[in-house]
Amino acid sequence: MGMNNRDPYKLFPHDQIFRYTLVPLTPKYVTPNIVTVLRLLSIPFILWLLYVENYAVGVPLFIASAISDAFDGSLARLRRQVTDWGTFYDPVADKLLIGSVVILVVIQQISLIFALVIVGIEVLIILGGWYGRRKGELRSANIFGKTKMVLQVIGVSMLLVAMWAGFAPFFISSIVVLSAATVFALISLFTYGL
Repeated sequence: MGMNNRDPYKLFPHDQIFRYTLVPLTPKYVTPNIVTVLRLLSIPFILWLLYVENYAVGVPLFIASAISDAFDGSLARLRRQVTDWGTFYDPVADKLLIGSVVILVVIQQISLIFALVIVGIEVLIILGGWYGRRKGELRSANIFGKTKMVLQVIGVSMLLVAMWAGFAPFFISSIVVLSAATVFALISLFTYGL
């Protein structure tokens, strides 16, 4: 579905939360695209911190960066600053964040095959978005893509907390949540959402 087929300013439930919390605290000069770029720039730091097992800083930074995914979209809709660049690169930044952390920790903690399935589907979604963009279509995240992203963030966060705190129930729960996210990723792929 191209962007022209849906209202880019249609609000989602989380937009209302941000409307009364973070958006009023965000200076006017901070645009949604700046938030997306900051998320991209945070990825190497997050990966390094997790690699050296500095979970006390790496896990909160990952969670903050993941929350910025929802925040920049809300900021764009609430301030009416939706751009073609943001519509395409915001989901790309999310996939790079999740994909790189999945490669780092899911391969190590769960399995190589599971990590490759997660990352492989993300790559196919990005390629589908890129292909659509070359054809003049601008695809944005649909409800399946948004649900997938939320589940991925929860699943990866649970896995990171399990690694950090040694809390075994979060390890098993993370596998269940990441499996559900994979199902939503497949649905997103076949419904042409990012």
